[in-house]
Amino acid sequence: MNASFDLTGVVLESKRLILRGWQLSDLDDFYNYASVPGVGEMAGWHHHENKEESLKILKHFIDGKHVFAIILKQTGKAIGSIGVEPYEMEDELSEFFEYRGREIGYVLGKDYWGQGLMPEAVQRLIDYLFQDQDLDFLLCGHFQKNHQSRRVQEKCGFVPYRKLVFDTRMGTKEPGTLRLLINPKKNIQFAFSHPETLLIE
Repeated sequence: MNASFDLTGVVLESKRLILRGWQLSDLDDFYNYASVPGVGEMAGWHHHENKEESLKILKHFIDGKHVFAIILKQTGKAIGSIGVEPYEMEDELSEFFEYRGREIGYVLGKDYWGQGLMPEAVQRLIDYLFQDQDLDFLLCGHFQKNHQSRRVQEKCGFVPYRKLVFDTRMGTKEPGTLRLLINPKKNIQFAFSHPETLLIE
């Protein structure tokens, strides 16, 4: 089942990054990376056409209290986002009913691709969710064509779990993979209810 989550007052730090709640003062940084063609599209949403669109979504992040801004320590700028999202298909994924989990989603500004920053952010968040929040499992998905996101998830220990077709915010359907990470402190073995979609690599 989806665990409750609220990032109010939570600040996470890694070697190069700080993860914290979004602020209205981050608007320029948010627009600077979210308006670049190809960034949002890799995650299933159109890049932002104007700053008013960015402001609307930024306010949604602030009110929702489950999406962190990724801050580069060196500059103090917000360069991406990482969310602790409720996973969809809660009723269909019945094998998770007795366990507490969430889904991680993330985006990184194009100028910062290929530097190992997103695996660093994801790993820091995993540590917090497993150690401090005591979640049982985490899910994370990627489109079949998004090799960068697949590599991030592999580096952080997510294993392929299920083949899916994702409905995007662009009105398209994208084939992809749902990946699973179980809290290593837990002795959990899921009885998979849809063997025809089970992925083993």
